[in-house]
Parts: sequence; C-alpha cells; structure tokens
Amino acid sequence: MPQLLVVGRVLLLAVVGYLGLIFVMQRRMAFPGTSRDSPRPTASAPPGVIQVWLEPSFGQVEAWFFKAEGDVHKPTIIFAHGNGELIEDWQSAMQHLAAAGPNVLLVEFPGYGHSRGKPSRSSLRETFSLAFDWLVARDDVDADRIVAYGRSLGGGVAGDLALNRPVRALVLQSTFSSATSFARANLVPGFLVRDRFDNRRAVSDFSGPVLLMHGVRDDVIPYAHAEALAAEREGLHIIEIDCAHNDCARQWPEIVGSVTAFLRSHGLLDG
Repeated sequence: MPQLLVVGRVLLLAVVGYLGLIFVMQRRMAFPGTSRDSPRPTASAPPGVIQVWLEPSFGQVEAWFFKAEGDVHKPTIIFAHGNGELIEDWQSAMQHLAAAGPNVLLVEFPGYGHSRGKPSRSSLRETFSLAFDWLVARDDVDADRIVAYGRSLGGGVAGDLALNRPVRALVLQSTFSSATSFARANLVPGFLVRDRFDNRRAVSDFSGPVLLMHGVRDDVIPYAHAEALAAEREGLHIIEIDCAHNDCARQWPEIVGSVTAFLRSHGLLDG
C-alpha cells in the first residue's frame, strides 16, 4: 500500500504539473506569431497600402486598408489571419481580393509585428470592433455591407465580430468549431482554455449569411470542424478547398472566386 500511495502521489503531481504548464503556456502556443519579427524594419506602410493605426486601450494596432476601384460605396471585408501569420504574409492576397470588387481591411493581431499589446480573445475583440467602427466612420465605405472573414484562429475573431457588431455576412475558412473542442482533441481539458472562441455559437446566433470553406486534407484543424459548423444551421454547405491547412495559397484565386460569388448571391457585391 505505501508504494501505491507514492505512485499515486507522483502521478497526481505529474498531472497537476502538466495542467499548470498548459494553463501558463497556452497563449504562447495559441499565438506563435508574437515570436516573429516583422519583415519591415520600421512601421512604414508598403507602397499601395493605406495604413491605419487603431487605438484600443492597450496601445496602437496596425491595419492596412485596400481600396477597391470604381464606385466609392463598396462592400468591405474585415480579414483576420491565422495565429502564426503576420499582415505582411497577406498583402498580395488582399490586393488580389480587393481587385475582385470589395474593399479589404487587413487587421494585425495585438502584439504581432509593429502592434502593441498582447493577443487574447479580449484584446482581439476590442481591436476588431474598433476596426469595424473605423470603417463605419468613412464616407467611402458602405456601412451596411461590411463582412467579417477569418482564417484558422482568425475564424474565431471573425465569429466574435459578427456577434459584437452588425456585420452583414460571415466567412469562415479552415477554422475550428470551438476552441474548447479543438483543445480537447489535442489532449487539453476544455476547462483550461482561456480564450474560448466559439464559432458554433457565432454561426447559430448570427442572423446573416455564412460561407464555410475548408481544406479537405487539413491536418491541423480537421474537416470535421467545418461539418460541425455546417450542422448548426439549415442550408449551410461547405466549399471544399483542395489543400491541407497552411498550403492553400495556390488555391487563392479559387477562394476569391468563391467569396465574391457568395457576396453577389446575397446582394452584397455588384456585377
């Protein structure tokens, strides 16, 4: 019996230590982009980009605005990237998207690149809500046609924005059904999750149109997460992308085509 008690105590300490380590380290694991340096030595804007500095409570956060050509009153997409990415990774893709019709506001995560603060669900919610408010205040943006678009962890950010501000549509690409379900599948107890993004709630509670896209070979966030989101509302279907999770760049023209077709089908984009 004494030996069993010793073994039991060792196992208990190991479990407590494991859980404590997960709780302490999870934001570093959830937001690896904080360890990346911006490829720009200074915070100057690249050519052809309208630089925006949002002012949340914890310091300035950078965003880039890409204006579409033509009619000044265009729909506008607010884009939230993945957790290991920086806005510099998306400059070319967002220029391509803006060339297809909508304006695009590409928002950095707090603590990433040249932006201040630390990333968390709370700081991201504040930042992206301010991004929406900045767009609404512009004369060249149609405030009734703002769309939230998120990829990977950015899907949770976009889902929160759809619940916090009156966006007209929600686009979710390669994202999870909820942060807790994703954590449990990776051997992290759901009760330890600090940033509880919940896309299932976003899809079910948001009254506007929703577009789901997911890589059929995604080995980071499995395709089953998209199926769980599609099951939240009648009439939702998933556009399959011929890629995994981080290798979808070559499918970007196809993705842009799906997004613009979705916007046109709901009267949000002319042409």
